Amino acid sequence: MHSSSDFTVPIIDISPYVLGDRSPDADADADATARRRVASEVDHACSTVGFIQIVGHGIRDDIVAGLASAMDSFFGLGPAQKSAYICPPQLNRGYTAPKSETLSLSLGLDSASGMNDYFEAFNVGTGEPNTWPESAGFRSAVELYFAEAARVARTLTGVFAAALGESPNLFSRITDQSLDTLRMNNYALDPGTDVPERELTGMSEHTDYGLVTVLWADRVPGLQVLGADRLWHDVQPAEGAILVNLGDLTARLTNDRWMSTLHRVRPPVSGGTIQRRRSAAFFHDGNLDAVIAPLASCVETGAVPRYRPVTVAEHIRAKLAGSRGGTANASATREAERVRRAVT
Repeated sequence: MHSSSDFTVPIIDISPYVLGDRSPDADADADATARRRVASEVDHACSTVGFIQIVGHGIRDDIVAGLASAMDSFFGLGPAQKSAYICPPQLNRGYTAPKSETLSLSLGLDSASGMNDYFEAFNVGTGEPNTWPESAGFRSAVELYFAEAARVARTLTGVFAAALGESPNLFSRITDQSLDTLRMNNYALDPGTDVPERELTGMSEHTDYGLVTVLWADRVPGLQVLGADRLWHDVQPAEGAILVNLGDLTARLTNDRWMSTLHRVRPPVSGGTIQRRRSAAFFHDGNLDAVIAPLASCVETGAVPRYRPVTVAEHIRAKLAGSRGGTANASATREAERVRRAVT
């Protein structure tokens, strides 16, 4: 079951941290006060919800519209044309066809619905070769949005360092060659497809793998977040807002002071058809050789850290082996237990 009562994803204006917002004669003390306010609000949201809605992010509407148009141009192609861009499971790039992944396996869990996730996706990013479709204007529009999402992600990690009371270079030293991926998702079924009576899995329950996710999404129902009350809550972005959530590596880094929150997609079915929903998730995952271990400031004196040190590459490899390779991840025990305790 799920409910949206007494559950909110806070809206935070991050403009005090966005370069170019301040005039040359701006009050430095006022700037510092505004930044402290943002850091405090982020700390509270990361500690209690693990999801944030950000405004004042500086991504222009026309850049978002260009991304949406590029996604439409590709996902509107026929299945055979799209399938030409499928990459091997170990390469997290290119096209993902419907029902070829099960995100819950990244937690070591079988899909609750007993079927693979029906979403389709297209991935591009850094650190691995990209494959680009021939759709006119696709690459330029996607690269433009990718650069803006990367800027926002790096702005946020600067806010995170301040919120944790750590050095400003806490994240920059582990993200200067970050593995970043933009996953463009399309939740729709071909016309005439029978929709099963049981609840359909658009994207099964999972946590994100890396440091932080910057998510643009249609203002269409579907995204659900697991709250502290063990219920699934519907989340839709506010007008002009970008959704942000933390990944596993930040939960590890903060020793669970901050939350890598479980989420899933359950799209609405009306008249036997699914209302189309699009999203684009920018995953800022860090340098592959960076070692992630709980910060000393987040571990009580004399206590044992909840996580052992792990490299970004080791962690991402285990998660992808589940979602894309079909091998249940045996190392995500804390996240999997939260799913088992949830009231579905």
